[in-house]
Amino acid sequence: MADYFDELIGVTGNPYASKVSDGMLGSVNEHIDTGSYILNALLSGSLYKGLPSNKITAFAGESATGKTFFLLGLVKQFLTDNPTGGVLYFESESALTPEMIEERDIDTKRFIQLPVATIQEFAQQASRVVDKHIESSGAPLLLCLDSLGMLSTDKEVEDITDGANKVDMTKARIVKGTFRVLTLKLAKAGIPLLVTNHTYKQIGTMFPQDIMGGGSGLQYAASTIIFLSRRKEKIGTDVIGNIIHCKTFKSRLTKENKKVDVLLTYDEGLSRYYGLLELAEEAGIFKKVATRYEMSNGTKLYGKQILSDPEKYFTEDIMTDLDSYCQEQFTYGKGSDAELSTGKSTEEETEG
Repeated sequence: MADYFDELIGVTGNPYASKVSDGMLGSVNEHIDTGSYILNALLSGSLYKGLPSNKITAFAGESATGKTFFLLGLVKQFLTDNPTGGVLYFESESALTPEMIEERDIDTKRFIQLPVATIQEFAQQASRVVDKHIESSGAPLLLCLDSLGMLSTDKEVEDITDGANKVDMTKARIVKGTFRVLTLKLAKAGIPLLVTNHTYKQIGTMFPQDIMGGGSGLQYAASTIIFLSRRKEKIGTDVIGNIIHCKTFKSRLTKENKKVDVLLTYDEGLSRYYGLLELAEEAGIFKKVATRYEMSNGTKLYGKQILSDPEKYFTEDIMTDLDSYCQEQFTYGKGSDAELSTGKSTEEETEG
């Protein structure tokens, strides 16, 4: 019978078909560490996972919210974790400079810049890369598109060349078709695609909301969409980076409308432990006493003391408890009565 089912799959001619027992296309078996525990939790529900390795993830925000800077932080982490891996960076804004890459200690020999002006150029080139990767099963790859909002269409380019000032009304349809094709190919190849996009305020409503430009194509295709905003982080009067506010606009993997803050510094990229102090307080693992935090052994420390040596205070047991708390807070199907090993159950707290 099993052979018969294999024959049925064969006659369909569908290169993506398989028995569920052999694995499903689109199943997330691997994740890419972002370099930030709290961002990993927002994206996957676990401190130790992160970006899905075969999905489209979008980061959207208004102009000057640091989308490119944020994306380069993820690129650096990917190349650090994958010594033989490479990044193909499709760029439509001409914003990158060699100095930007080198200052962030990104390996320029494994960073390929691909300037693109139209959606069709991106679709053709990305599709060829993914097909080649499927055939050769080469080194780990990460694809980036920065940004979707700046891409034109072939028709728009022709109209401008001819001196016609027209809007291509087919652009949204072309975007949707592009991601419809790439979604299946990326899943089969096991390649993640990170996309930045612009947002703008929806007008004509009492309470304007941020919405993405470019039609609904990316919104349907992306597994996760994170809206970004930022504020500058300073030490004294020196700006050392940005606090990036991340909100889940859409997710097939975790709960929507969840928010976290991550620290992205100019020198070191994404901060590994930033946000865990507040998370531990929220989970009841660390107790806030005035301006200090009380450890499980009764010691009281300032937040700066803990973050100056995070590996000492965020022990394996505490990280395990925090990971359990993240699964409860960020993923579906986790009961609100999840018990932390260093804390108390709901009944014990009530009785106490």
